[in-house]
Amino acid sequence: MNKLDPTMAQQVAQAVSAFQQRRTGYPPKAVTVVLSEDTLVVTLHEALSPAEKALARTPEGAVQVQEFHRQLFRNSADLLRQEIKRIT
Repeated sequence: MNKLDPTMAQQVAQAVSAFQQRRTGYPPKAVTVVLSEDTLVVTLHEALSPAEKALARTPEGAVQVQEFHRQLFRNSADLLRQEIKRIT
């Protein structure tokens, strides 16, 4: 049986999942990608580690987790953007 080439959305989902795992050490359970004209929406499902989930149970902890992930994304978003541009 021949393998079909993955769709653009599937390739983006794979790239984002790998990006998340490289950056945090914890892969998301699933990634949803919606491509529409010039808009791309990516949703990571269950992307927090057990420790992050525990920390996020309090409002203060949730802010810390959110800021941590924002910083990770800011520091490495260019690499992810380049990969998405390559795919799309």
